[in-house]
Amino acid sequence: MIKLYGIPNCDTMKKARRWLADNGVEYEFHDYKKLGVPKEHLTRWVRQVGWEAVLNKRGTTWRKLDDSDKNRIDEALAIEIMLDNPSIIKRPVVESGTLLLIGFDQAEFGQLAQ
Repeated sequence: MIKLYGIPNCDTMKKARRWLADNGVEYEFHDYKKLGVPKEHLTRWVRQVGWEAVLNKRGTTWRKLDDSDKNRIDEALAIEIMLDNPSIIKRPVVESGTLLLIGFDQAEFGQLAQ
């Protein structure tokens, strides 16, 4: 089963959900703004692709962080920040078996329709 993690009102999430629907791909949606992200999932994502790929440094949540945290960011602190502020996690995150996709890229999403 494909699991899609994100926030429903995010424009990128809307594109991803539209792509999945248009391509007949069934998925389970996990709203990590409401439900949070289990630490074991987040840790697994970070270990698989690196915290830099999972942490969204382009959004308002990052900009609102204290500069001291931004200046000393490492894997452990990144995980802590993402657990406390799920909206700072890049969207969407897609898990399908061993496949992990971070962000929306149509070419990468093509792997889900096979």
